[in-house]
Amino acid sequence: MAKITYIAFDGTVYDIEAREGTTVMENAVRNSVPGIEAECGGACACATCHVYVDPDWVEATGEPQPMEEDMLDFAQDVQPNSRLSCQIRVTAALDGLIVRVPESQG
Repeated sequence: MAKITYIAFDGTVYDIEAREGTTVMENAVRNSVPGIEAECGGACACATCHVYVDPDWVEATGEPQPMEEDMLDFAQDVQPNSRLSCQIRVTAALDGLIVRVPESQG
């Protein structure tokens, strides 16, 4: 299990224990984190699971793959640390990960 901290657009903190092998998006949806809609169900086809990865975790989560980069073009308020949470797979190395939900998804 890895602890993931989601910070909603209003500042509410959600600390969630996530099973390895799941995605950051799946855990957000399962735990009703506001702003993570995941309309496509994790197929990297909608950008409604956009998050900002905390700067301390950018290297650990890796770079977006080309398909994810293309979908980020459809997200609002994209920043250098933007990722689609459906594309971040939970591993033991991500224990303590912090992500923020963009205000535009509130």
